[in-house]
Amino acid sequence: MDMIFNIDTLLFLGRGLLNTLIISFTSIILSFFFGSILGIARFYGKGPLAKFAILYVDIIRNIPLLLFIIGFRFTLPLPPLLSAITAMTVFTTAMVAEIIRGGLSAVPQGQWEAAYSQGFSFAGTMIHVVMPQTLKKIIRPLMGQFVTAIKDTSFCQIIAVKELMYSGMIIMGKFVHSYQIIVLYTLIACIYYIVNLTVVRLSRKIET
Repeated sequence: MDMIFNIDTLLFLGRGLLNTLIISFTSIILSFFFGSILGIARFYGKGPLAKFAILYVDIIRNIPLLLFIIGFRFTLPLPPLLSAITAMTVFTTAMVAEIIRGGLSAVPQGQWEAAYSQGFSFAGTMIHVVMPQTLKKIIRPLMGQFVTAIKDTSFCQIIAVKELMYSGMIIMGKFVHSYQIIVLYTLIACIYYIVNLTVVRLSRKIET
């Protein structure tokens, strides 16, 4: 137990957690930006961008995240951390785009017509009328996807990114008793739980 809860081990796990948060929150911010563009384009359904959005979402959603993580690591001239962020962003963008599209579809058609009747353009209607209602409808599934993104960073260990799970595996190599491994991974599970619970509670406050 002393080997698990000593300061060096906890600091090592802390550095792994920091990388997990960097990967997840950077990819979440980028995915929300790009996903919003693709989601609006897919909902609108016109022009090359809409066709690209449909193709992008259909392809990405049907390929495992692990393949993107491995593929980007060995095809792009990027360090492991940036490669992981890129892969997570590409994958999560497709999920966010579909959530955005579903939220837009849930806004009554009358809201669009009322905005147009007041002289709003498409962009003005989207910004001032539709998107505020959409965000209220999608906050829960959106935060659920963000929680999934945080957990999915554990896949990045396969390309030697020193995130939380990878740090745990390195520490595990120093143990000789099975109970130590159980305690270690229980600790890691608790860390994931606390981080994700914080995101969930934050989403509830935003929704309220």
